[in-house]
Amino acid sequence: MELTREHFRAIIFHNFRRGLSQEQCLAELVSIYKLEAPSKTTIYRWYSEFRRGRSSLTTVPSTGRPKTAVTQDNIDAVRQLIKEDRHVTYEQIRASLSIGMTAIQTILHEELGVKKLVSRWVPHRLTEEQKSARVNWCRSALQRFNGGSSNAVYNIVSGDESWIYSYEPERKHQSAVWVFEGEVKPTKVIRSRSVSKKMVASFVSKTGHVATIPLQEQRTVTADWYITVCLPEVVRELRKTNPNRRIILHHDNASSHTARKTRTFLNMENVELMDHPPYSPDLSPNDYFTFPRIKDMLRGQRFSGPEEAVEAYKSAVLTVSTSDWNYCFNDWFNRMKKCIECHGDYFEKQ
Repeated sequence: MELTREHFRAIIFHNFRRGLSQEQCLAELVSIYKLEAPSKTTIYRWYSEFRRGRSSLTTVPSTGRPKTAVTQDNIDAVRQLIKEDRHVTYEQIRASLSIGMTAIQTILHEELGVKKLVSRWVPHRLTEEQKSARVNWCRSALQRFNGGSSNAVYNIVSGDESWIYSYEPERKHQSAVWVFEGEVKPTKVIRSRSVSKKMVASFVSKTGHVATIPLQEQRTVTADWYITVCLPEVVRELRKTNPNRRIILHHDNASSHTARKTRTFLNMENVELMDHPPYSPDLSPNDYFTFPRIKDMLRGQRFSGPEEAVEAYKSAVLTVSTSDWNYCFNDWFNRMKKCIECHGDYFEKQ
């Protein structure tokens, strides 16, 4: 006798009526029919159906969606749902169109070619005026330094401030380890970042690290500290072998950087100031390279206090090679070019 699905379904129903459990039914069928016995999933599914009151052993023809739901009408409908709500989910599409998940996935990825991305957080939403200033700054810097190939780039010193913590937890990818089959999966207790911290001002150039100056006995950078402690040390370091060396200082628009007394000090020291576009940390070498890279090197290490953490920062920044600093500044000018490519045409038409 041919062993059909209907035959096994009748046996499962009979065992269900006999009061056998689904485990006992599975064991009995396997002992009799060996490899031809229905799977555990099939038996459990039919037991669930019978418990809900089903008595028919024939397959109920499905109604509703057609054999293939990947039709032009459904493709157009999914496209319209996405345009109306960029956050629409698989479940919402299925509820709206009554089509399966496989068809939805095919429509989204193969027919429409869309993918869902997490929005990139930005520190500030720029106004049209600020965007225009950003493009103009990039265009001016590229012209002045010949796209980054001018020797004057070696005179640029970029500075910024950041907090250094006594303990900063590792990123998730830094905790990844290889595990052999059968080994216990690794676990790690979540620890928050330490509140013990100290702010440092760090200055770098295309040839390498120039100076890192920690704030002492104060928590915020003021113009007085900037011109009496910080900048004098930077200037001394740069001119210790050449008193007449040209310096082009680049820093952001923090109040201590733009204060009148800061500009006066720079004029007296014959330091040329390179301004910075508003709200553009992605165009500051320290923000996109120095601080993220060095802090990643210190993550997971626990220091006895902020002073020890600062010393570790100073040691770590010295390990960055000259080629990496070259890459950092080359990337800086590439970022400027990309900014103009993305937005330059728009503002030229205004």
